[in-house]
Amino acid sequence: MSSAKKLGERKIIELIIECLDRMPNNPVPFGDDASAVDIGREKLAVVKTDMLVGKTDIPKSMSFLQAARKAVVMNLSDLAAKGAQPLALLASIGVPPNIKETDILQIGRGLNSGAREYGIYVLGGDINEASDLVISCVALGVCRKDYLIKRSGAKPGDYVAVTGLFGKTAAGLKILLEKLSAPEIEGELVNSVLMPKARVKEGLALARTKAATSSIDSSDGLAWSLHEISRASNVGFIIDDLPIASEAEKFAKIYNYDSVELALYGGEEYELLVTIKPKLWQQAKEAVERVGSSLMKVGQVTHDKRVLLKKDRKTFSVEARGWEHFKST
Repeated sequence: MSSAKKLGERKIIELIIECLDRMPNNPVPFGDDASAVDIGREKLAVVKTDMLVGKTDIPKSMSFLQAARKAVVMNLSDLAAKGAQPLALLASIGVPPNIKETDILQIGRGLNSGAREYGIYVLGGDINEASDLVISCVALGVCRKDYLIKRSGAKPGDYVAVTGLFGKTAAGLKILLEKLSAPEIEGELVNSVLMPKARVKEGLALARTKAATSSIDSSDGLAWSLHEISRASNVGFIIDDLPIASEAEKFAKIYNYDSVELALYGGEEYELLVTIKPKLWQQAKEAVERVGSSLMKVGQVTHDKRVLLKKDRKTFSVEARGWEHFKST
């Protein structure tokens, strides 16, 4: 029998799913960003649980307050990808025996500040002893049935778009882990790691337009997210305008990194990657702009099931890789 390290996170999920009975008429199939239950009156309760673990999810420079807030953002970002309005949050916390009272207070304040930032409350949860800090949240949201955006609706000819630029968190994490310096841009890069944001307003705005045919939270990396939609929708992509942040490009030049690599495979951006009906592109773009953000067209959906990048008059294949527990370091 293979070990968890050899199997990897995604194979483990597949094995667990094989053991589960499928709920009849499930509004959202296994493998999407969140789950849902029909609650009548053409509405869905949309539910997400995600776990933050000290060893894999908390850089040493991140405070307990920032870590707890990130645990909230992780969950709300997945609700945003489905076009769901967050309603409330539960939090279960595994606490190491040697953690200090001041640290526990920071965790509480981080949970509260994260929830209140997005207009919701923490209703309760659970506390247990653990060998590492664990913050596992359950986020509850709601949306109209006809507003729900799955991963599986992309169609050839649709535009591919994102709500933000990529590569900053990959660069920021290198600064934190490798103790690098990047004058003038260091603060922006590090802050992208320590204070991520969920695109809740943007997700709700897109859902109301009914312009988005598929959507995913990009926290596992832009490349992996593209492949996830490709698999779910049985389509491919051509990305001809890779959304690389200027700060990531500057950082790459300083340390001779590949900025394309940072943007595609870094992860932790929490941007939304969406496909949009061409006839409704302007409507979707303006809806996102009205909530103070932007929607950038970066490519197109294709019949060919490959994920390709066009850059400098050359075409490259985008590998299906990103962060995976047990396999990634």
